[in-house]
Amino acid sequence: MTRRLALPLAIFALAAFTTLAGGRALAAPPPSPHPAATQPVLDPASMDRSVDPCADLYAYSCGGWMAKNPIPPDRSRWSAASKLQDETDAALRQILEQAAANPGGNTGRRPGADAGRQKIGDYYAACMDEKAIEAKGAAPLAADLAKVAALKSKADLAALVAELQPPDRGSNGHGALLFSFTSSQDYRDATREVADADQGGLGLPDRDFYLKTDAKSAEVRRSYLAHVQRLLELAGDPPPRAAAEAKTVMAIETALARVSLTRVERRDPKALDHRMTRAQLAALTPSFAWDRFLGGVGLAGIPSLNVKTPAFFKGLEGEIRAVDLAAWKSYLRWHVVHSRAPYLSSPFVQADFDFYGRRLTGAQELRPRWKRCVSFVDRDLGEALGKAYVEARFSPAAKARTATMVREIETAMGQRIRANDWMSPATKKGALGKLAGLRNKVGYPDVWRDYGALQVARGDFAGNAARGHAFEYRRQLAKIGKPLDRGEWEMTPPTVNAYYDPQMNDINFPAGILQPPLFDLRSDDAPNYGDTGGTIGHELTHGFDDEGRQFDAQGNLKDWWTPADGKRFAERAACISDQYSGYTIVDGIKINGKLTLGEDVADLGGLILAHLAWLDDTRGKKLEPIAGLTPEQRFFVGYAQSWCTNERPEEKRLRATVDPHSPEKYRTDGVVVNMPEFAAAFHCKAGSPMVSKNVCRVW
Repeated sequence: MTRRLALPLAIFALAAFTTLAGGRALAAPPPSPHPAATQPVLDPASMDRSVDPCADLYAYSCGGWMAKNPIPPDRSRWSAASKLQDETDAALRQILEQAAANPGGNTGRRPGADAGRQKIGDYYAACMDEKAIEAKGAAPLAADLAKVAALKSKADLAALVAELQPPDRGSNGHGALLFSFTSSQDYRDATREVADADQGGLGLPDRDFYLKTDAKSAEVRRSYLAHVQRLLELAGDPPPRAAAEAKTVMAIETALARVSLTRVERRDPKALDHRMTRAQLAALTPSFAWDRFLGGVGLAGIPSLNVKTPAFFKGLEGEIRAVDLAAWKSYLRWHVVHSRAPYLSSPFVQADFDFYGRRLTGAQELRPRWKRCVSFVDRDLGEALGKAYVEARFSPAAKARTATMVREIETAMGQRIRANDWMSPATKKGALGKLAGLRNKVGYPDVWRDYGALQVARGDFAGNAARGHAFEYRRQLAKIGKPLDRGEWEMTPPTVNAYYDPQMNDINFPAGILQPPLFDLRSDDAPNYGDTGGTIGHELTHGFDDEGRQFDAQGNLKDWWTPADGKRFAERAACISDQYSGYTIVDGIKINGKLTLGEDVADLGGLILAHLAWLDDTRGKKLEPIAGLTPEQRFFVGYAQSWCTNERPEEKRLRATVDPHSPEKYRTDGVVVNMPEFAAAFHCKAGSPMVSKNVCRVW
């Protein structure tokens, strides 16, 4: 659940699915990774100097890294960032092992114990207790499956959906039961939270997986049918019944997919702004008892809400009318099993992995159980775990240096706005006002989240996961009708990522990303600015990309552009979209430049800003070559090495459909081809592949 746009405006690609299934615990945690042993921000050994950087900067900068870093069998991709997250997870494991060493969940709190540390320890211990998990088998499903079996009429569907709303396992409502329902920041009054109803109800990663007619998509659908049948059999259904139910599930989900917006359509925030009264929503879906649903989730008195996708709810009405009760019970039964499979015994976990991990992403093995348990704790108790992590691993000096870089890059953005020749004074004034209103968050929240109401019990992993979801669901819904908390974070402190929130108008850099090899206080400035500076600039530029530019300084959806300037922006953005649409991902599949436009604009604008800030920061300093690279060359190689990645073909195909980020090769080469500063640094001649005849530039 998030208040941001359809997809997080983050620097790194977020996994379409987290591989949460199966695996054995290791006997003991590995030593905590020490910064001195990590890869430097610029690593000469990761380069392939046999490659001409003017032909392919990515291969020149990352060829050595790619050769030495094959994809681990439990991963679908392996990058500099995922490698750092792996090291961070090892540090989190140490924290959790220590917290779990002294039980307290079922026997009373230890004297003097920190409540947050106790809960993360108890949660981790329950997750690692394979004996208890295996002994329970499918039992944690029994209560909810009984509720589905007891459904007497379609008139009772709304009340049951309110009671069963399972965890949303992906973006755009993937996994949400029938539809997604949460709180969100009001598009028209950014100071308050409103109820938010959106499309959902799918088990595949995206509506396109149901509707594409190519052979690969048809093959995925056949595999999905087999997967649905397999899990329903594990839940106790005889094979013939499970096979019939799987076909029913596919038919219902395909119908919901047909009335869902595409990811490109969802990139326009105006397409998601539809304030309605309860009566208007009820008129869209009269066969769904909204009063019973809203009462069931504790919102009986709300007068209105934002219905992001009216056409979806109109289509849902048609399905409720057309599909009989037995079919809806099959659909509900499947989604109960599907949403809870990662928390059950090994047959469920293995089946979940075999489709969502192996089939969709190409991962060959389950992740070790301890890694999955770390991710579960981070998801459900992220700020309690993050507080312990920050105390152990994040230095005030790193926070201060990052804050300085942020200010410098904001200054560079102000210079770019004032100097550009395509914006009128009126629009420049609005842009500078938005820049001045930008909020910066570095490291961790000022106020830590209170998990006091979340019950965690040893020996009850599935229960902890269910209560963790319910806690977060209630926390989100409790915001509705209340003033906005601008101090809230959407990522946890150990996360190796960063994001911009267009409605908050803030940029957020968790402590996890501010570590080697992405950032190092001991590094020379050039690669630090190329890497982390580029990240800062990327997130800042999101406030002025094709989505972010539609929000004002306070986060309201408001057009502050003159029509002529808006047209000029669109023309410049189209240059970038057309460029990236020409790049091939895998198997002849091209980048969808309309889907990746915001990230592509942010990549280019961010590196331009980082370069300006670096030049300003080092003005007057004598900078010497290092490792045979000039300071300018180190800046660009540092940037390129932040994207070093190996990726399986299955993951590439999945990302081509669902990921708004371009492949890492083009996040490097596609950016620098538009920067004459790069060509000058490496003395590239006209006609070189990295020298464009048609330079694209927005900011």
